[in-house]
Amino acid sequence: MASPQSAPQSQSSPQAVAYPESSSLKVDDTHLEDAVSSIGGPRKHGDAALEVLGENIIRDISPEEDRRVLRKIDLWIMPVVLLVYFLQQLDKSSLSYTSVFGIVEQTKLVGSQYSWLSSIVYVAQLIWQPMSSFFLVKFPIAKYLSIHVFMWGVIVASTAGAHNFAGLITARFFLGIFEATVAPCFITVTQMARNFWWRRREQTMRLSMWMAMNGGTGMIGSLLSYGLGHINGRLHPYQTIFLFIGLLTAVCAPIVFFVLPDSPTTARFLTHDEKIVALERLRANNQGTESKEWKWDQVLDLALDPKTYLWFALLFLCALPSGGIGAFGPLIIQGFGFNQFQTILFNIPFAFLQVVLTLLSAYISTKIKLKWPVVFFLTLPPIAGASALYTLGRGPELKGTLLGCYYVLSFFTALQPMLYTWSSQNTAGHTKKLCTTGVVFVAQCAGNIVGPLLYTTDEKPFYHRGLIANLICWIALAILTLQVSIQLSPAALNHAARRVRLGKAAVVIDQSLEEQPHKLQGSEKVATNEQAFDDLTDTQNEDFIFAL
Repeated sequence: MASPQSAPQSQSSPQAVAYPESSSLKVDDTHLEDAVSSIGGPRKHGDAALEVLGENIIRDISPEEDRRVLRKIDLWIMPVVLLVYFLQQLDKSSLSYTSVFGIVEQTKLVGSQYSWLSSIVYVAQLIWQPMSSFFLVKFPIAKYLSIHVFMWGVIVASTAGAHNFAGLITARFFLGIFEATVAPCFITVTQMARNFWWRRREQTMRLSMWMAMNGGTGMIGSLLSYGLGHINGRLHPYQTIFLFIGLLTAVCAPIVFFVLPDSPTTARFLTHDEKIVALERLRANNQGTESKEWKWDQVLDLALDPKTYLWFALLFLCALPSGGIGAFGPLIIQGFGFNQFQTILFNIPFAFLQVVLTLLSAYISTKIKLKWPVVFFLTLPPIAGASALYTLGRGPELKGTLLGCYYVLSFFTALQPMLYTWSSQNTAGHTKKLCTTGVVFVAQCAGNIVGPLLYTTDEKPFYHRGLIANLICWIALAILTLQVSIQLSPAALNHAARRVRLGKAAVVIDQSLEEQPHKLQGSEKVATNEQAFDDLTDTQNEDFIFAL
């Protein structure tokens, strides 16, 4: 570790660390936030990163250091996050697998009762989420998360004992309660990851990897259900599926407890110097990291920002079809004329396409450094697929055609990670980021509540009402995507004008979206980013670069 210096080191020494004479790097990792006391104190309204780094500290990091720290972060954080997301989606999707194996008939569900079994989970999340967020502040996040992973696994396993609508909806409601606790935990973990560890260029692929676990869940869950459905025991197949999936989740909970860090500053797999490197990697994001101060001016900023309402609308329009097809997808396939085991197997290609499309969309978006063209394109195939499913009959000669049209719908599954990262990358300020996360969460829950209710088992095999609703949502989403791109352009021009008034360059290179440090040509300049950790919102910080 470099010794403290009284002046910044030469730029020719990329591993040099410059600190004021009064500072010291010999600080225990458990007291990183107190390090500021030895280097003059943070700016009054800065965030946690500024407290760790102090003011006027320059840490030049070499490409080797950058890659080494990023590799350690990926190897420790990503597997646990992927596991949690996989288990959450597997438990949530267990209902759709059981629908193929007679849960509707064996528990005597009628009308919209099966739809409510899916929607009630999100109703419970909306009810309990504020309280769960309060408890989240009081307890270590990794330990808190692991306990609730265990508890939701127990709830899913207990659902096997339900024999009627009352028992099923009670179990599903409590599943929503524990997932309401898990949701803010997971959002907090991923926000720490996005805003503490990964540059904006790196965020899209990693978030897409988490969301691609939906497809991984679909493939593995379908195979598990296929095998479990062949067990001829005392239990009904739907009971066996609930019991196995729930116990699997409960068994995996200790992994979260022992591996996931409670916060980035207490991550045991990073040394003190590596944590500083992790922070300096993110200076170009201009999004800050974390602040313990609640700022009402940022709440007002959120309320007056037109983007807030566009993010809500986009996520609602995305979640509504997702909720409906997520609950009724296997039943739609079964309606083409396949038996229960064929239905489960034909669900696997849809899930595989989901993984491929999610990762491919993230790759393309990262390469072209644009979100809106990718989001807009992803709405077009589902519009075509839903239109075909609505107009075609259900004769046995159309099985292959209908299945192909259903697979075309899989393009919509890549929309959610694109919208998540798009909203995240265009929001700065700790309080505003938290509130934007809340807006997105409410929109997602609302869409997932309404979506299944637009399908009913009485409408099989056509499900016309649900298909029409989905078609409307995807058309509206395509139009709003263009609106967001139009909204961001004048905001970017306004920031450019503000930079000129302050004596800065109007056009700057956004290093947070570059794979390697950009080599300047001619009059090109990079953003100074001196306010990166001052906890300013995207509208307050003129150096913030909007991501189109």
